[in-house]
Amino acid sequence: MRLLIIDDDIELCQLVADYLKPMGFEVAMEHEGVQGAERATTESWAAIILDVMMPGCDGFEVLRRIRAQSKVPVMMLTGRGEEVDRIVGLELGADDYLPKTFSSRELLARLRALLRRTGWIAETAPQAPMKEMVMGELRINPETHDVILGDQPVLLTPAEFGLLLSLAKAHGRVRTREQLIEEVADREWDVFDRAIDMHISTLRKKLGDDPKEPRFIKTVRGYGYQLVTPGR
Repeated sequence: MRLLIIDDDIELCQLVADYLKPMGFEVAMEHEGVQGAERATTESWAAIILDVMMPGCDGFEVLRRIRAQSKVPVMMLTGRGEEVDRIVGLELGADDYLPKTFSSRELLARLRALLRRTGWIAETAPQAPMKEMVMGELRINPETHDVILGDQPVLLTPAEFGLLLSLAKAHGRVRTREQLIEEVADREWDVFDRAIDMHISTLRKKLGDDPKEPRFIKTVRGYGYQLVTPGR
């Protein structure tokens, strides 16, 4: 899904892009209002993230130009968070509003909700029960949350089980920290939060894994983690 960010804050744009790209978005950026409006109306986008406070052509004017030609979903950002800004933006045709104090997870949740409402993301269909997953002597039951290593049960916290299941579903492929956080976290972790590494460390101990020579969970330096079958 192609996403356009129009914001003069280059650092913020890059942080948002770095977070959203592993989630399946192709992210483009424009840092000036006139050029942003031009690109928004001449290319196809799943959604646009638009800042209100920009020098010259501000976000409200950009939104007017977009709405004159397109119904593309628009989420507006404001550094001030004032009610009048939200009202003006919504009256001009914005689909959602988010203050710039947002967390990365809130942005993603609102963006996905917006895309569901506009038909870009289909509602989740009922899924068939998942079968037991077997990796050597490690067995994971997604339905009962039982984990067996050899013939011994492994007691995991919900977060640890979620991490293990996420890695198992991607068996052999690398999961980034951002992907693991998005799928597993039950609280708002920042994209740079290292709590994910601490959970992985504890999970390894419970699986009897040596971080220097892991049997199950390998670290792919600078990227994330990978669950493998021992001996393969």
